[in-house]
Amino acid sequence: MSDDQRPDEQPLGRPAADPTGSDEPTQPLAGWRGPTSESASGTDAGADAQTDAQPDAQLGHDGMLAGPPPGPAAGPSVAPPAAVPAAGPAGEPGPPPHRGSYGEPPPATVAYPAAAGAPQHGLAQRPDPGPQQQPPGWFRPGPRPPYAPGPARPRRLPLWVWPAVACLALVVGVLGGLAGGALQDELSSPRGTNDNGLSGVSTRTAAPLQADNGSVPAVAQALLPSTVQILAEFDGQSAGATGSGFVLDRQGHVVTNNHVVASAAEEDGPIVVIDHSGARHDATVVGRSPVYDLAVLAVDGAEGLEPAALGASQVLHVGDPVVAFGAPLGLSQTVTAGIVSALDRPVTTSGESDDDSSYINAVQTDAAINPGNSGGPLVNLAGEVVGVNSAIATTGGASAESGNIGVGFAIPIEQVRTTVDQILRTGRAEYPVIGAQVRTGGEPDAEGATITEVLPDTPAERAGLEKDDVIVAVDDQPVNDGIALIVAIRTHLPGETVEMSVIRGGEERVVEIELDGKVG
Repeated sequence: MSDDQRPDEQPLGRPAADPTGSDEPTQPLAGWRGPTSESASGTDAGADAQTDAQPDAQLGHDGMLAGPPPGPAAGPSVAPPAAVPAAGPAGEPGPPPHRGSYGEPPPATVAYPAAAGAPQHGLAQRPDPGPQQQPPGWFRPGPRPPYAPGPARPRRLPLWVWPAVACLALVVGVLGGLAGGALQDELSSPRGTNDNGLSGVSTRTAAPLQADNGSVPAVAQALLPSTVQILAEFDGQSAGATGSGFVLDRQGHVVTNNHVVASAAEEDGPIVVIDHSGARHDATVVGRSPVYDLAVLAVDGAEGLEPAALGASQVLHVGDPVVAFGAPLGLSQTVTAGIVSALDRPVTTSGESDDDSSYINAVQTDAAINPGNSGGPLVNLAGEVVGVNSAIATTGGASAESGNIGVGFAIPIEQVRTTVDQILRTGRAEYPVIGAQVRTGGEPDAEGATITEVLPDTPAERAGLEKDDVIVAVDDQPVNDGIALIVAIRTHLPGETVEMSVIRGGEERVVEIELDGKVG
């Protein structure tokens, strides 16, 4: 049935005819502002159409109403084109839309009425008012123009950024310099050294045996694993020098005499260490002291060897039993026993120069010491090292070229500790000096050490010492000759202050001298 035959049904979007003749307005879209009551009378359709084509406000780009501020209207209010009703039958205008006053909440949104003859798509389509009905700036559906951003404003960094960057660069530079310096020091440091000396290595502190042990075999069993034989180049001859040594710590350091490895160290010759099991290890010199006749070696693969315990020579008494270890005449793992024959015995071994001569405040023993024992440990019955075997006496004097006659000398372990600690720290050792020359021989009836020369700008000159002064004591320790004076001075450290009793013109006086230091 057609629409004419079914008058009770109306097409979607077309207003139904009111039989009572009342005008029921159509509803505008929510948000549209309706005209005032003057234009709602409908008396002048042409005036309404002309007025409706001119809006009294415009939507801006942000969707807000733009136009004159609220106030008395200059003319009748108008509605936007969206409120124009569709034409009624036979071209007659439809009922005017409901026009609420400004500020009223808009009614609910409904569909636009479709124009006559418009296609039906569920919701009626709004008639296109055409370009002549589109006021300038009026928003209408369709694609928006592309957004054209203005020129980007440069971002300015806060003022605090630049000082922070400068400080960061300074810190990085300082840290890099410190790291580079530490790396350079590490690379330039001799192999086997450390900044903490003896405290930076793993030594053995506990004695392996009881202090009252009276068994030499027990001492031998405890110390032989810590004793090594040393073969070093001498004057270009491989293994031309033979000696002994003992394991100092679990890092593989070995202590021996300087004269055993001096030639190999100067000529960069090979040094081989043979442990108690017969295994051979290559070794290099960490540092050495010709003055104290001591050297420290770094031995490859000796980390698993058992260190020897270090004791004290100052608690020894004359007559105490001691045991000497080494490889005399190349005979490794040799043990000899004896007693302490004397303490604080001044001994010198001559070198090519005065600086190469060693002066020892030695522990004297009658335990058999022969060439090859040099550098081996002298041990008490508790199994602690109390000295390092260094020299022997013969009928012709102190010499390492003769056999044992029952007079051997060992460097006290206190001096060994001091010198080894310096070598482990820096690869070299220092000894104290006063800056004066003394007479060291040809004075059998001397009552002290006679000064033969005082060097300028030295501790001796600053203390007021003069030529021909005779020094008879150092810190209450008697001095009988020049060798005794040198040995007494070298039991101290550079920088220490000592008192010396000096005889000048038959009168005795006491002077204080701050010791200087020299590498050797």
